[in-house]
Amino acid sequence: MTQKQIITKPEEIKRVIPLAGGRQLPLSRPLVMGILNVTPDSFSDGGEFDRPEKAVEQALRMEAEGADIIDIGGESTRPGAEPIEPEVEQERILPVIKSVREQSSVCISVDTYRSKTAEVALDAGANIVNDISGLRFDPSMVELVAERKVPVVVMHMLGTPRNMQKEPGYQDCVKEIAGFFSEQIDFCVNNGVDKAKIILDPGIGFGKRLSDNLSLLAHLSRFKKLGLPLLVGASRKSFIGMLHQSEGAPGRRIGGSIAAAVTAARHGADILRVHDVAPTVEALKVLQGIETAG
Repeated sequence: MTQKQIITKPEEIKRVIPLAGGRQLPLSRPLVMGILNVTPDSFSDGGEFDRPEKAVEQALRMEAEGADIIDIGGESTRPGAEPIEPEVEQERILPVIKSVREQSSVCISVDTYRSKTAEVALDAGANIVNDISGLRFDPSMVELVAERKVPVVVMHMLGTPRNMQKEPGYQDCVKEIAGFFSEQIDFCVNNGVDKAKIILDPGIGFGKRLSDNLSLLAHLSRFKKLGLPLLVGASRKSFIGMLHQSEGAPGRRIGGSIAAAVTAARHGADILRVHDVAPTVEALKVLQGIETAG
């Protein structure tokens, strides 16, 4: 397994995300979550890794490049996406999760809002549940993560993937999402979820205008007051193309993705969900070096 250079800040040495079975993810530096969409229609890499052997190869490649977590999803949640049958989602992701787990101990996250899919993914070797609905779409999801004692990503989204970008609006985006987080944290804890295993994601691009996305990135520290790990996924998102058009987008939005990742890390993000692992890891190491020197 690839060795990663870790620059540890003394005040952060005890910050961890506890996994089931006694494993831990240390938060002594921003962690990198590599995106693996096992779908034919995701907004950026749809169809690239829709065969199990290609997906497994990509997962192991991202681990070698420095990914701490591999986030595996079987349903596109791009704006306007239609839901698929749970059986199709599971058929896409289960062979990949099983094969990656057989070949690696890397932390695996399953990107799903369905409790049954999450359950079989955990049985196959996944460690984290990443729920874009913030545990709102499937009432059994909170019971599952509480029972299995696994970390869960609670993401904010306005509406559903089908309609989230149809005239989204906020009075104060940051304040409203902070309120949503507070409500969902209480909901999780009241239903038996260990608070230490809750990860917050403001949902860049999920029911957000350009101004909302920029405001969220600029004010991530507001969410840190909640005392929980913060995940940010801005990689290749459309707001980057609104600021700077690139030919062949969104796959060519690497520069903007790196800028967003570094900004998020500087403002307190603990996990960065990205498509381009190697350049993100490189950028973060430079940032860590500068901050340590300072």
